[in-house]
Amino acid sequence: MRWGTTGTTRAIGCDGAGSERSERMRETAGFPADHGELLVVDDEPFLRDAVAASLRFLGFGVTTTGTGASALRLARDRPFDLVVLDVMLPDTDGFEIVRRLRRDGSRVPVIFLTARDTQADKVTGLTLGGDDYLTKPFGLEELAARVRSVLRRSRPEGPPEDSRLVFDDLELDQDSYEVRRNGHPIDLSPTEFRLLRYLMLSPGRVLTRAQLLAHVWDYDFGGSSTVVSTYVAYLRRKLARYGPDLIHTQRGVGYSLRLPRPIDPADPGGGRPDVA
Repeated sequence: MRWGTTGTTRAIGCDGAGSERSERMRETAGFPADHGELLVVDDEPFLRDAVAASLRFLGFGVTTTGTGASALRLARDRPFDLVVLDVMLPDTDGFEIVRRLRRDGSRVPVIFLTARDTQADKVTGLTLGGDDYLTKPFGLEELAARVRSVLRRSRPEGPPEDSRLVFDDLELDQDSYEVRRNGHPIDLSPTEFRLLRYLMLSPGRVLTRAQLLAHVWDYDFGGSSTVVSTYVAYLRRKLARYGPDLIHTQRGVGYSLRLPRPIDPADPGGGRPDVA
């Protein structure tokens, strides 16, 4: 059963199918007990209540609201683990809510819900700092899977012996979510942090755009390489404030983290490997 079809909403069946579906959702959990405080924002009451009921059944604490103003107030006042946010709200859009939250310094993960299935909207949502984007109509099982996926990415599974990743003068702390270069703190969005972490886990290795999408965003969609390029540019600018560029572009392939190399005037490629 899919939810959020244009102009209509389907109810959970009372013939046992809904119970069977919910039980299957619980059995396929990615970890023993789903936990965390979620904020669900949608102006359609029946859809909002159905999503909330499904997530509560899985063990999450859920708060609901139907307006952007209320959502912004709640997200500012309470430490939610994740926000499920409809893009099209009566008083403002979900993109503007995320803009304000990120401007406030909030890094709460966000999954956008929308009936607008366009590449431009997806790029906008992810570029603003959204963590996932689900198009209506959608299945409750798919939403639950995406909630778990985003929470797994935002919660380190287990601290390593040393939570710090270090590359040259760049340091990333996986426990405190702090990044420093030459001792200077660098403020990164959650997506920028995950992107840098993945690059630092494989220094010197060229990571393709498909690999970055799979590990940083955990899913793919048509034309999404634009999102990768956009976030790499954001990250470059922030890191370049305190030192030379450490992110190398392998044209047509992807990106790698490597020490800057002096350019040989006799080499028009600047010492970079040939690219197809």
